[in-house]
Amino acid sequence: MAKFNLNSMSVDDLLTLRDRIGEVLNNKANELKRQLSRLSIGAKAGQAVPARRGPKKGHKVPPKYRGPAGETWSGRGLRPLWLSAAMKGGRKLDDFLIDRPGSRKRGRKAKAR
Repeated sequence: MAKFNLNSMSVDDLLTLRDRIGEVLNNKANELKRQLSRLSIGAKAGQAVPARRGPKKGHKVPPKYRGPAGETWSGRGLRPLWLSAAMKGGRKLDDFLIDRPGSRKRGRKAKAR
């Protein structure tokens, strides 16, 4: 990169240099704006591009566990307080399973030898 001794330049040379720098910066800014508009073709002007979600995020699933007072939990996310308290009291997670028709039996298959 060329080095300039700005102190030795005349005022006219400094003004010309400032104008040239402004032109180059405007050209670079316009190029970046064109690149950005090509990236967000599907989005409307002024709106953000929606984030992609994972395949399961936002989908409701039926409850898998039911508490004594009718509370339910799908088995996703943090364990609810009612279930944690019951498990601290000596109960097992399987005690709260909801029997659903058509669900497979829980347990292991016998291995063929």
